[in-house]
Amino acid sequence: MSPETPPRGSVRSAAEVNEQIRALWLRAGGTLSAEERAEYELLVIEWAEAIRGQVIEAA
Repeated sequence: MSPETPPRGSVRSAAEVNEQIRALWLRAGGTLSAEERAEYELLVIEWAEAIRGQVIEAA
């Protein structure tokens, strides 16, 4: 996990996390190293939690 990646339970929006995911893929040139893959997986989990939070707020 990189220093910029906050721990689970982050208050970042899904859009912010999605932007970080896009930036990761751009930096990696479309092929993730093992370390980048681990960061990607954590970001996807964080993104899913943020989406879930938005759905709960909308309800």
